[in-house]
Amino acid sequence: MLLDHDSCYRAVAAKDARFDGQFVTAVRTTGIYCRPSCPVPPPRSRNVEFLRTAAAAQTAGYRACRRCLPDAVPGSPEWNLRADAAGRAMRLIADGVVERDGVPGLASRLGYSPRQLGRILTSEVGAGPLALARAQRAHTARILVETTPLGLADVAFAAGFGSVRQFNDTVRAVYGVPPSQLRAEAARRSRTREPGPPGALVLRLPYRSPFDPHGLLDHLAARAVDGVEAVTGGTYRRTLRLPHGPAVVALDLTARAGAVVATLRTSDPRDVGPAVSRLRRLLDLDADPLAVDAVLGADDALAPLVAATPGIRLAGTVDPAETAVRTVLGQQVSVAAARTAAARLAAVHGTPLPAELRDDDGPHLVFPGPGTLADADIAGPARRASSLRGLCAALADGTLALDPGRDPDGLRAELCALPGIGPWSAGYLAMRVLGDPDELLASDLAVRRGAEALGLPGDEAALTARAHAWAPWRSYAATHLWRAATSAATTTPRRNA
Repeated sequence: MLLDHDSCYRAVAAKDARFDGQFVTAVRTTGIYCRPSCPVPPPRSRNVEFLRTAAAAQTAGYRACRRCLPDAVPGSPEWNLRADAAGRAMRLIADGVVERDGVPGLASRLGYSPRQLGRILTSEVGAGPLALARAQRAHTARILVETTPLGLADVAFAAGFGSVRQFNDTVRAVYGVPPSQLRAEAARRSRTREPGPPGALVLRLPYRSPFDPHGLLDHLAARAVDGVEAVTGGTYRRTLRLPHGPAVVALDLTARAGAVVATLRTSDPRDVGPAVSRLRRLLDLDADPLAVDAVLGADDALAPLVAATPGIRLAGTVDPAETAVRTVLGQQVSVAAARTAAARLAAVHGTPLPAELRDDDGPHLVFPGPGTLADADIAGPARRASSLRGLCAALADGTLALDPGRDPDGLRAELCALPGIGPWSAGYLAMRVLGDPDELLASDLAVRRGAEALGLPGDEAALTARAHAWAPWRSYAATHLWRAATSAATTTPRRNA
């Protein structure tokens, strides 16, 4: 898929950071690719080409600029918006599926043959799945080389490379220097590095401004499960269940402009890449807030909310199975009641965090997985317990797949086929698990109360009709309406799990 050359060049000439992550600038005369906001003087227009991904640039023989680090930017918001095979594949590759399951495993999840998937990705983003995974590995390797004391051989295998030689060759090809030089350059910059506790990896997770950290913190604090999560000041802490073991993270949303600071401890360094991908989805850091605010701000009813809270984000998830369980627990009860039920479930069935990952005053339980809950004795109403066990059994045996590569409509249909899960829960999970940006949840009581508070229709059908103008950002509109309901209501809204 071609990019408009003149539009892209204007963004590069203006050093417009809003386009970082949406395309890269490949300079033919130097063989280097950069982010649009690279601080060096822009090259001449005739000497550049614009590519959608770093992987496409690497496939074409370009190496990354070590000054602007074009891979250290927010991801393209296009992959959150698109529900086609290319968009779903990009989300799964970012989660490390190719490293764990190979290209056949990735293709199988998407319902294509490896050859079909390769053709689709090459056509849409300029690189096949192996090249995209290679770019992801190179980015993870650079993070580990620059920010950890791991030996370079350990970094190679932690980043997903099959051999040290492959690791060395890839780093040289992508960054133009061997890994040892990347580490030496990072050491010279170490005085500007974020401080961190021993054994922890401190990362900057960049985002596009504007950004509403306080709304996300309020959302997370209201739902924080004791033992699993905690919010203190501007920091959200929680345990993680990652592909190779448990982890714990502290996310400081307010300490630094332009980026969330993540302090991550993993039990296996191979999980750094998947952890970063999931944390970005949790906080919706790849969103394009200007595009969202432009559409919603054009509506007279929503305009005051958009002006008061620019850069609103959708709270996502780091653990789709956990979110599904908590969604069922939150059906037809208050937020506080759902939080209490989830805390009891974690206290009885959760897994203690290993001592080497634990802080004295931090979260200490990993939320129970679906395999544990499928046959568990779950306290509470019998019908809800039965629904939870059925959901967890489907997740445990693979009958139901909950991952960011799912097609939203297909996922909704499969969820609704399970006992005790209706359209509201299915839509809510599409919003939280897939990051579906266009789910209004018009049946939600709090959404309708928020609409009424703004003088919009409170009837589901009328509100749905009124909201057509908000596409494709109706999930963000729902978030505004939830907040409007919270401000206007005298009781806690229901069904906002």
